[in-house]
Amino acid sequence: MKKLSVVLFFLLGTYLVFSGTIDLSAFFNYAYQDVPDYIVQDNGDNNPITDEKATIGRVLFYDKQLSADLSTACASCHLQEFAFGDTSLVSQGANGLTGRHSMRLINSRFSEENSFFWDKRASTLEDQTTMPIRDHAEMGFSGTNGDPDFDDLLNRLNDLDYYGQLFEFVYGDQTVTEDRIQECLGQFIRSIQSFDSRYDEGLAQTNDPNVPFPNFTVIENLGKDLFMEASNFDTDANRISGGANCNSCHRAPEFDIDPVSRNNGVVLEVDGSVNFEIHRSPTLRDLFNPTTGQLNGPLMHNGNFQNLGGVIQHYNNLGNNLPTSFIPQLDTRLRVGSNAQKLNLDNQEIMALSSFLRTLTGTDVYTNEKWSDPFDEFGNIEIFDPSLSSIDINPFETSIYPNPSSDYVNIEGKKIHTISIVDLQGKLVVEFKDIEPTGRIIDIRQCKPGIYVINLIHESGVIASKKLIKL
Repeated sequence: MKKLSVVLFFLLGTYLVFSGTIDLSAFFNYAYQDVPDYIVQDNGDNNPITDEKATIGRVLFYDKQLSADLSTACASCHLQEFAFGDTSLVSQGANGLTGRHSMRLINSRFSEENSFFWDKRASTLEDQTTMPIRDHAEMGFSGTNGDPDFDDLLNRLNDLDYYGQLFEFVYGDQTVTEDRIQECLGQFIRSIQSFDSRYDEGLAQTNDPNVPFPNFTVIENLGKDLFMEASNFDTDANRISGGANCNSCHRAPEFDIDPVSRNNGVVLEVDGSVNFEIHRSPTLRDLFNPTTGQLNGPLMHNGNFQNLGGVIQHYNNLGNNLPTSFIPQLDTRLRVGSNAQKLNLDNQEIMALSSFLRTLTGTDVYTNEKWSDPFDEFGNIEIFDPSLSSIDINPFETSIYPNPSSDYVNIEGKKIHTISIVDLQGKLVVEFKDIEPTGRIIDIRQCKPGIYVINLIHESGVIASKKLIKL
């Protein structure tokens, strides 16, 4: 079983939390996060978020044990620092590359579209969560090509102490099942939200998306108008007035994709084949990294565009660049009869649209600990069980000091025969026998930082248990 390590410790009445710790007495807030009143889309009604199950989902999301060769986690392709997307065109899996660019997972809950993957082959987010695990290239529990199957994964996870503790605490028993994995991963992913952008600030100030936002520049407000307003075309599909009609497919304020959206003219797969059925899209929120100002990854399912200007030009010049045979496959909002649209945006309008889309980026989601990796730098994790936080059974007078300590501990007491130190799973770490009549000094430098239980065994066999904090 996987060795468990660094935990939280109690000092001066406060908990200090280190990487590698899940505290079962103090979950992060996943279930009751603030969501603006103007956000109305929610595809998670069938799996309401709880703090406890989302916490298990967080562990699963970052755990490389979910790949056959222990190399890949969900977070390997969906990185927090890139709005849970990937800057690579395709992502490296356990046995190869992903077939499409890894979609950003930001605000997955807040979309009327409740099917997932670019081609919508997963009917729910829950179904989606285990498909990459079952894929030979991605995580390798396919049961084909010599891969282990999903039952092998379940056996592996059921043998890990930390999942036993988590599932026992949340479900009442330690059994890891695919349904439970899907439920917990679905809750964690839906909890990943971003509503602290400049767009949200402006909308909160005005309560009207169609008026100028006081926190926007002139060019950003122009971009907002272009995004929101419908286009007016002549019979040859040239825009003659109005905006760029972006909002008809990417609907504010969620900026989610309209579920009935069809082909957008980007038809090539990564392998060069043609596919007219791609029509899923993540939200347009958090396209850009707030620190670097760069895109959080290439755009479209094939990663075809390395900058936003290329995307805008794609829609701007569909009528000039798209092969005639592709036009009947286009979404009707992108063509007029048999002609693909030509928006004819000038340079100022292109700059305005790009500037507006940058206002949709928040900041909190990139660094908030509740969505971060719960494992320590060595890939270990410790579950802090609140039932052990008040250990102080002392049937005979003893003294342990200093506590907390980083090197040595003085044990004073009468007729102590044996001293044992165990971790929070009850595993023996070190034991000292034949103690002097009045106690002794013990060396705890071999113990990793964290909380332990120190058992003082009296010559009569009675055990005094105290909490020991190793710094």
